[in-house]
Amino acid sequence: MPPLNRVLRQLGRYRRIALGAIASLLLLTAANAITPQLFRWGIDQGIAQNDLRVVLISGAWMVAAAIARGLFNFGQTFWAETASQGVAYDLRNQIFSKIENLSFSYHDRSQTSQLLTRVTSDIEQVRSFIGTSLIQVIGAVVTLVSIAIILLLMNWQLALITLAIVPLAAWVLIRFLQRNGDLFRLVQEQLGDLNAVLQENLIGIRVVKAFVREETERSRYTTLNEELISTNMKTIRAIRGTFPIIFLLSNLITVVVVGFGGLQVIDGSFSIGELVAFNSYLLFILQPILLIGFAAPAIAQAAASAERVYEVVDAEVEIRDRLGAVNFDHCGGRMTFENVRFRYPGSTTEALKGVSFETQPKELIAILGMTGSGKSTIINLIPRFYDVSSGAVRIDGRDVREFSLASLRSRIGIVFQDTTLFSGTIRDNIAYAKQNAALQDIIAAAKTAHIHDFVETLPDGYDTLIGERGVGLSGGQKQRIAIARTLLTDYRILILDDSTSAVDAQTAAQIQASLDDLMQRKTCTSFVIAQRISTVKNADRILLMDQGHLVAQGSHEQLLATSPLYGAILESQVKQTHPAGERR
Repeated sequence: MPPLNRVLRQLGRYRRIALGAIASLLLLTAANAITPQLFRWGIDQGIAQNDLRVVLISGAWMVAAAIARGLFNFGQTFWAETASQGVAYDLRNQIFSKIENLSFSYHDRSQTSQLLTRVTSDIEQVRSFIGTSLIQVIGAVVTLVSIAIILLLMNWQLALITLAIVPLAAWVLIRFLQRNGDLFRLVQEQLGDLNAVLQENLIGIRVVKAFVREETERSRYTTLNEELISTNMKTIRAIRGTFPIIFLLSNLITVVVVGFGGLQVIDGSFSIGELVAFNSYLLFILQPILLIGFAAPAIAQAAASAERVYEVVDAEVEIRDRLGAVNFDHCGGRMTFENVRFRYPGSTTEALKGVSFETQPKELIAILGMTGSGKSTIINLIPRFYDVSSGAVRIDGRDVREFSLASLRSRIGIVFQDTTLFSGTIRDNIAYAKQNAALQDIIAAAKTAHIHDFVETLPDGYDTLIGERGVGLSGGQKQRIAIARTLLTDYRILILDDSTSAVDAQTAAQIQASLDDLMQRKTCTSFVIAQRISTVKNADRILLMDQGHLVAQGSHEQLLATSPLYGAILESQVKQTHPAGERR
């Protein structure tokens, strides 16, 4: 199984720990192997010969062997678990690092719940395989080989009868793995689907309650839960249909060995002590087979989980630094789109269709258009969240693909329309991109975003803890914290994606006035996706988008005079600002 082979290669980082587990395993096997011989010696040389000294000595050695078995069993379990935790630690870091570096397009196609399941449940399956199933299988193989040799030396006839179960059990287990590998993968996928519903409801619990959809969501979750239970029951039926066969074979072998061995004892060719020892070894033969059998479902499940983990680890990072990428250190302010075309992955239509324009230094560019016209796509291409399908995006004449991603994005300040805050303090959220920022710098950014006065009213000020995703703050407060967070970065290009949509008009005007001053002093170019008329009027140039085309560009007065579409959009905004019947 290639995925499990990769897991075992990762185990190489913990070679010494793994060798400690194997050494403990070998010593445990030796202690197990010697115990039946102590039985044989105590019976044949002690009990049968009425020699109490031999009985006591053999009993003492049995106690010592039992203590040794306990110590070696602890050693193999401890070292195996230690190695498994190390591999799980590496895999978690590996997959998380990959998720952080994967492009927007990958996350557009992937379910968050499936990624969560891979990072949690799937890695736990792999860890369990290394910590438990793997050591069981290795121990079973070592025990089978060593005990088989001992049995052949003791009585080759009985040994051949006993060992006949091994190929039969192996055939049954191989058929089990071949038939049910896909079934265990399906279990993990359905668990991811179930987690998706759980995640959606945890995030959207207010919407669920507002629309009284508790019963509907409960029904949806129950249906997926029933499907998961049904698939799990299929795996249980597969297990129950396999292992009774192995149990039956082992019991039949035991009956044959006792019968045939008993006849040899009667004939005098086999002693009672040897038969007792042989029967003890018989358990050591059957136990490894059963352990392998019990480990088989876990191995199948671990293989499916490892495959799912490595699917993410091996995923292609579509947006990456080119060879010889240079740092984006200076921005003159000339931003050029050259016949840019772009199609989102999986989409059949282009989001941008031959868009061309060029900005001048210090310009404030407003992007206007109906929903789905391509406004957000333009700003997504500047920091290379996506790469153009054709054409080029240039800064001061250089293609943005020539810059290193880290330097490019660190010089572009973005305030998204959908505000995302993290659990922690207000100070932590504002200083998210600049964690060593001084408090006075944080306060200055907060004042520009007009959130400082609100923070000062809180009992703990900037050390106030906010809930997950900013729960407890209004939409406008979250937006202003997000603006302050962006203003604290070392940006040269500023992008505002309708960043004041959740604040009142007066506050938005105050924020815009503060931003206008910063744009003149700090930025080389600024882009605003505008919904407010005031922003449109203040812009140096307006780009008017319609269904992926740049249909017009110019100042407010120019577009008002030449573009019917611009007039229609502006009129709709006026109606939103002044509803029908409202006194003006």
